[in-house]
Amino acid sequence: MFWLRRLSGISLSLKCNGYSPYAWLALPYNGHFTINRTINHMLVHPQFDPVALAIGPLKIHWYGLMYLLGFLLFIILGRYRIRQKPEAGFTREMLDDALFFGVLGVVLGGRLGHVLFYAPGYYFQHPLEIMAIWQGGMSFHGGFLGVILAMAWLARKYNLSWFAVTDFIAPLVPLGLGAGRIGNFINSELWGRPTDMPWGMIFPYVDALPRHPSQLYEFALEGLMFFVVLWFYSARPRPVGAVSGMFMIGYGLFRSFAEFFREPDEGFLGLMTLGLSMGQWLSLPMVVIGVLLLLWSHRKPVEKQQQQ
Repeated sequence: MFWLRRLSGISLSLKCNGYSPYAWLALPYNGHFTINRTINHMLVHPQFDPVALAIGPLKIHWYGLMYLLGFLLFIILGRYRIRQKPEAGFTREMLDDALFFGVLGVVLGGRLGHVLFYAPGYYFQHPLEIMAIWQGGMSFHGGFLGVILAMAWLARKYNLSWFAVTDFIAPLVPLGLGAGRIGNFINSELWGRPTDMPWGMIFPYVDALPRHPSQLYEFALEGLMFFVVLWFYSARPRPVGAVSGMFMIGYGLFRSFAEFFREPDEGFLGLMTLGLSMGQWLSLPMVVIGVLLLLWSHRKPVEKQQQQ
């Protein structure tokens, strides 16, 4: 439960660079401003202990537990889809392999993506921290590339088309993404931009500015809403590649929208060309490729593709 601080009759003056108080999205512009408001109630991040459980020298972090929850949901949903869609040709053995190699792709690709996309200078100076994933710092886009390679190997092993594999597993992913965003919130990382909205939250590890709890926005968008859209879209017979295309479009759009509320990552370039963040620039190609893939997949009727 969030700490609720009552600050009756106190005027809060926030001085920030590059944010407009008149845009509730807190979009950047070239200039300075001062926000002045009287706050009756203020949400403050609870500052959770990142360690969920300590047994002697063994420490279990919340971030790791969120990943474990994501993998568990992957198995539960995957087994349900195997029963509901036997025509997909997926088996429990294949699902277990998809999880194992998918985990390798997520962890290795996600960490290397964070290192290369967001903080190459820092990790060049601190190379021993590159694999310290328990400290946080994972890139979805890097993990996505890692999973692409893992699923290509899985398709080759079981003599399936690559899209047959990715179409099957795509709806199993969003809830795991949402669990990861809860881990970000617990760790008080990837916080939002300064805001004047009543639900703005102070992250004491960062500063005294009320900010968008953007981790929770991403949990709702990339986790819950994305899952509902993709799960119901994939429930009906679709052309090969269509579900994969919808995954790329959906994630790219949800992530790009959420980035307007999220503080740009300091480790790389912050806001880049056209005022977009690194996360948005990495998501835009996903949307474009997803649209092209969706158009390509509908060139043949569903029945013909299933026969092939």
